[in-house]
Amino acid sequence: MENSSTIQEDIRAINEKIQQESAFIDLLMMEINKNIIGQRQMIERLLIGLIGQGHILLEGVPGLAKTLAINTLSKAIDGSFSRIQFTPDLLPADVVGTMIYNMQKNEFAVKKGPVFANFVLADEINRAPAKVQSALLEAMQEKQVTIGDKSYALQKPFLVLATQNPVEQEGTYMLPEAQVDRFMLKVIIDYPEAEDEKLIIKQNLKKTPAQINPVVSQSDILRAMDSVKDIYMDDKIIQYIIDIIGATRYPDNYKLSKLAPLISFGASPRGSINLAIAAKSYAFVKRRGYVLPEDIRAICYDVLRHRIGLSYEAEATNVQVEEIIKEVLNVVEVP
Repeated sequence: MENSSTIQEDIRAINEKIQQESAFIDLLMMEINKNIIGQRQMIERLLIGLIGQGHILLEGVPGLAKTLAINTLSKAIDGSFSRIQFTPDLLPADVVGTMIYNMQKNEFAVKKGPVFANFVLADEINRAPAKVQSALLEAMQEKQVTIGDKSYALQKPFLVLATQNPVEQEGTYMLPEAQVDRFMLKVIIDYPEAEDEKLIIKQNLKKTPAQINPVVSQSDILRAMDSVKDIYMDDKIIQYIIDIIGATRYPDNYKLSKLAPLISFGASPRGSINLAIAAKSYAFVKRRGYVLPEDIRAICYDVLRHRIGLSYEAEATNVQVEEIIKEVLNVVEVP
């Protein structure tokens, strides 16, 4: 009994600490909403990626405020922002930087690329060939870039938001499965509601655009990154994550035999790690010091939709990966 009361006291203390540490979330949301109307889910996912030190792959048609969202976020926390437009003729040096010969000094100097920023928008990442995609993904994974014989650490916080066209469009290079796995979340964004769109039009007809002020410091964000690790996650929640991931790999073991022919491969261990980190970050954004099963369910689609391979049978019968995740969540027992 004493042990369980100690745990409860610890959770209470963590919860109080997180409520204080996450006070800036509401302030940040209000500032971002000056520019972005609706799209609450996208903004929340941006914050989860930022605080969880992950990266985000966004898929949606052009014109849904993807660039505006990350640019607004960078201004609200006084961070540096850069945008890389991925095109078929882009080179890795255009992303990470290169060595340039200085004739006056008779030596090579480093010219750092646009990846050296707090917020990097990789626009239409699937328009560029694999070599360029790999250069960016290596920087995301290692949090450093090697130019010549020297390595340079990337700034903190560091968030890459990559957008990609829906794959029906021509002239695109699909990201390989192993590289897609490097993104913590894959977020699908849709058209705004009619009421929101009316407000968007009115806002864009104003003479002066909304001024975004820095309302949060980078040190607040770095502190939040540390605090997320303290959020309490019960062993039962960890087991719940293991069961969800396990069901994508071995559906027969979880009374999901009908899914077996539809899945060519399940989520990797990186998937389970990212589901745990994203759930903690989601709890932080919701200003809570502990993770609930609902947090796992809320973030599960974004963490898993790019980690489950569909078989030819699934594609032939037009089964969507979201349907598989929904089925898994319906069957796997909630703690």
